Amino acid sequence: MKKILFYMLVVAGSLSMASCQLGQHYTRPELNLPERLSKAPQNDTLTIADMQWWEMYTDTTLQQLISKTLEHNKDLLISSARVKELAAMKRIDWANLFPRIDAKAFIEKEGTNYGGDNYKNSTKQHAKFIASWELDLWGNLRWAKDKSMAQFLGSIEAQRALKMSIISEVAQSYFELVALDNELKIVRQTLKAREEGVRLAKLRFEGGLTSETSYQQAKVEYARTATLVPELERKISIKENDIAFLAGEYPQVIHRSILPEEVKLPESLPVGLPSTLLERRPDVREAEQRLIASNAAVGMAFTNLFPRITLTASYGLESKEMGDFFKSPIHYLSANLLGPLFAMGKNRAMLKAQKAAYEQACYAYEKAVLCAFKDARNAIVDFNKIEEIYESRRELERSSKVAMELAQLQYINGVIGYLDVLDAQRSYFDAQIGLSNAIRDKQITMVRMYKALGGGW
Repeated sequence: MKKILFYMLVVAGSLSMASCQLGQHYTRPELNLPERLSKAPQNDTLTIADMQWWEMYTDTTLQQLISKTLEHNKDLLISSARVKELAAMKRIDWANLFPRIDAKAFIEKEGTNYGGDNYKNSTKQHAKFIASWELDLWGNLRWAKDKSMAQFLGSIEAQRALKMSIISEVAQSYFELVALDNELKIVRQTLKAREEGVRLAKLRFEGGLTSETSYQQAKVEYARTATLVPELERKISIKENDIAFLAGEYPQVIHRSILPEEVKLPESLPVGLPSTLLERRPDVREAEQRLIASNAAVGMAFTNLFPRITLTASYGLESKEMGDFFKSPIHYLSANLLGPLFAMGKNRAMLKAQKAAYEQACYAYEKAVLCAFKDARNAIVDFNKIEEIYESRRELERSSKVAMELAQLQYINGVIGYLDVLDAQRSYFDAQIGLSNAIRDKQITMVRMYKALGGGW
C-alpha cells in the first residue's frame, strides 16, 4: 500500500508541477478616477472616515443605542451567518485540491437452493482504503478555490457595508427623533401662546375694543396649532418603533437626549484622496470581490473544455472465508481520463455565458464606484452649505421673535389689527421650526458625510 501511494504521489506531483492555471487572471478595470473628491485642493490621505464611530457620535445615549443595535440587529446576524456559510464552502473548494482517502468495509452472505435439494452458502467480505486525486492540470480546481475565496471575502465586505449603513441609519433616526421632540415642544409652547391670545381676544371683544372677527380668528389659529400635536406624537411613536426594530427589539420608548441649541462642525473637512474612497467603502470592495469571483467563474468554464485526469488507488483485504481474511490482500491502481467530445456546444455556451456575467460584474463595479463618488460629493456639498443655512435660519428666528413681540405690543395699543399679529406669530413659529430642522440637518450632514467616506465599520 505504501508503494502504491508513493507511486501515485510521485506521478501526481510531477503532473501537478507541470500544470498551469489557464485563463485570464484578474486585473482591476481602469477607472480614470478624478484628481480630488471636492473642488477645494485636497492632497492629504487623511480622512474623517478613519475616526471610530464612537468618536464621531459623542452622545452617550446614542452610543449605547448603536452598540445594542450592532449586537442584536437581525440583518447583521443574518449577514454573520452568511459569512460562516461561505467560509465553510471555501474550505470545501480548497480541500478538493488534495487527495481524498476513504475506508470501505463490506460483508455479504448469500444462500441458494436451486431445485430444492442443492443448497449452497456463499460469503464474501472485504475491507479497503481508497485514495483518489483529481489532477488540476489546467487550473479548474484552483479557479474554483479562487471563486469561493472571492465570495467569502465579498460576504465580509457585505457585512461591513451593512454595519456602516445600520450605524448611519440609527444615528440619523435618533437625531430625527430628537428633532421631533423639539418640534413638539415648540408646538406646545406656541399652543399655550395661542390659548392666551384667544383669552385676550375674547376680553377685547367683550369689552367692545375689537370685533368678533378678531376673536374668531384667534380661535381658528389655536385650533390649527392644536392639530399639529397628535400628528407629531404619531411621527414620534413611529420613529421610536423604527429604531427599536433596528435594535432587534419590540416597539418601546427610546431614551434620548434633547436637541442641542447649536452643533459645532469641523472647521476643515479632511476627505482623503480618491483612491482612499475605494479602499474605505466596503460596498465598493464587495463589488470588486464579485468581479473577482465572476472572473474565476470564466476560468472554470474555460478549463472545462479540457480533459480531466483522476488517479485512484485502493488497498485492503478480501476473502470468501473469514479465516483467510487477513491472508488475502488486494490492491488496485487506475487512472481515469475524462475529456469532452460532443455536448451540442454546451461547454462553449457556458463559457460565453460566464463571460457575459463577467461583463455585467464589470459594469456593476464601475457603477458602485460612481455611486461612491456621487455620495461623497453630495455629502461635501451639504457640509459646505449647511452652516450657511443654519446661520440664516438662526437670524430669521431672532428677527421673527422681535417682530412678533413688537406686533403684540402695537396690537395692545391699538396701532395694528389682529391679522398683523397672527402673521407675525406664524412667521416666528415657522422660523422656530426651521431653526430646529437646521440643527437636525447639521447632525445628519455629518452622519451622511461619515457614511459616504466609508466610516463606521
